[in-house]
Amino acid sequence: EAGADALELNLSCPHGMGERGMGLACGQDPELVTEICRWVREAVKIPFFAKMTPNVTDIVDIARASQKGGATGVTAINTVSGLMGVKANGIPWPAVGNENRTTYGGVSGNAIRPIALRDVSAIARALPGFPILAAGGIDSAEAGLQFLHCGATLLQVCSAIHNQEYTLIDDYVTGLKALLYLQSVSELGDWDGQCPPTAKHQKGKVITPKITEIIGKSLPEFGPYLKEKDQLISDYKKSITPLTEFSPETHRPSYKPSKPVPAVKDVIGRVLPMIGAWGELDTKQQAVALIDEDMCINCGKCYMVCNDSGYQAITFDKDTHLPHITEDCTGCTLCVSVCPIIDCITMVPRTTPY
Repeated sequence: EAGADALELNLSCPHGMGERGMGLACGQDPELVTEICRWVREAVKIPFFAKMTPNVTDIVDIARASQKGGATGVTAINTVSGLMGVKANGIPWPAVGNENRTTYGGVSGNAIRPIALRDVSAIARALPGFPILAAGGIDSAEAGLQFLHCGATLLQVCSAIHNQEYTLIDDYVTGLKALLYLQSVSELGDWDGQCPPTAKHQKGKVITPKITEIIGKSLPEFGPYLKEKDQLISDYKKSITPLTEFSPETHRPSYKPSKPVPAVKDVIGRVLPMIGAWGELDTKQQAVALIDEDMCINCGKCYMVCNDSGYQAITFDKDTHLPHITEDCTGCTLCVSVCPIIDCITMVPRTTPY
């Protein structure tokens, strides 16, 4: 009667609703969700979507209950129940009143994106064609595209707007158009979205020339080794003419689409065929870590994490501080996750049996 084009049923609000038998309490019970959706379907003709709570054992059961009750689709996900923090003096944050009381509230933003991606993809796999409004950590066009790949049909943004303001929606729309356009240019197939391949660099400075090409081995980035490296590069540059590979590029290539630019509907659910049970993974196709010594800053983080939490598959030269991957590498990617230099460590197919 108020003129709404659609309704969203917040059956998942965690802020005091569960203890009063509303919100979260409703959204955790499949039978209640079905009944509520049936009541709404009998009362209105416009589309309505039930908002899913992630604070359940299996969110697919709740989504299926919504569909059974006549919901047009679902919103996934609402906030994740959490305790935001406790100060050093033992007082929680946020604290209410003189008693400094707090309660469990809803955590939102990009911290919950992995949970949201899992839930959206799980619903999309279980209920093909059932519309999903995705929410939970969409803070960029690239993040939005991830949810589309997982089966979302529409994107919702809230926390990012709180952090900035509404004009970022224009940025997301422009960014999504760019991401789709780039997929049509075959020459940019090695790009990751709008990011070109990582050029070899040392702490942000392009490596030209590579020390390995001058003396046939790598040198670390500290102490006398760094002085030797700087001297070698200086001598090399003096030995060449000014107009060499150091000259800036004067022409930027103009790439044109080699195939149709995909529409949003073309990318929805693209990743779903690649998601399955652990037992469906081919564990015989193994990968191992490969360290680019030219980009390595000799921090030793890869060695420490592999030694303490992995398979002790990295040796660390006591003099040069250059790490080396041994045959014991199992491809766990711990070293990749802690390396501060993007793409200094990459995972490549294993060529020998483990």
